[in-house]
Amino acid sequence: MALLSSSTALTRYRVEGNKETLSLETIREKINNNRFPEIEDPASFFTSGWTPFESHYLSDFSEKTIVFGNNFLFCLRIDKKTVPSRILKKMVAIETQKRLKESGKEFLSKNEKKALKEDIEASLLLRIPATPNIYDFLWNMEAEEVYFFSSQKAACEEVETLFLKTFGIHLIRIFPYTAAMFSNELSDMEKDRFTTLSPVRFSE
Repeated sequence: MALLSSSTALTRYRVEGNKETLSLETIREKINNNRFPEIEDPASFFTSGWTPFESHYLSDFSEKTIVFGNNFLFCLRIDKKTVPSRILKKMVAIETQKRLKESGKEFLSKNEKKALKEDIEASLLLRIPATPNIYDFLWNMEAEEVYFFSSQKAACEEVETLFLKTFGIHLIRIFPYTAAMFSNELSDMEKDRFTTLSPVRFSE
């Protein structure tokens, strides 16, 4: 649980869109409709969905709370299968030798090698369990801000996509440029000037 760790990576978002129709029950229903699937598909190498903060591996929200103080708190779970490259290389080498011996050929064509590698990888993916990754997600609706406890590019892209799919509203990543554009301390003229700025190199 990154939220309870003494140090963690964090990405901050601003929530943009119509939130007036999102009651507590509506939010719970939408999260539950996009929860992590209870039954794992052995053919799928990538699966994602929401899970309760209190039980990452049982994604039924019906008896779990998502309200903590003034925030909604739940998690993004991503399960991904990856075939270790050394295992794939070993299996391809073994199967290549086997096929050469059976066919009497001296070598396999480029297309045969590609097809063989894809078949072995697909076969291994069916047998290898997916590795789960859990990322805490804290949504302060009053402040229109989200704290996502990861800075990994793939995880950030997945949470942005799933949030839009779930609620129909966008997450906008906050970094120095967007923070300045959303600031109430800058006038419209200053924001216009801000858009014309370009990076400057201070060293050669």
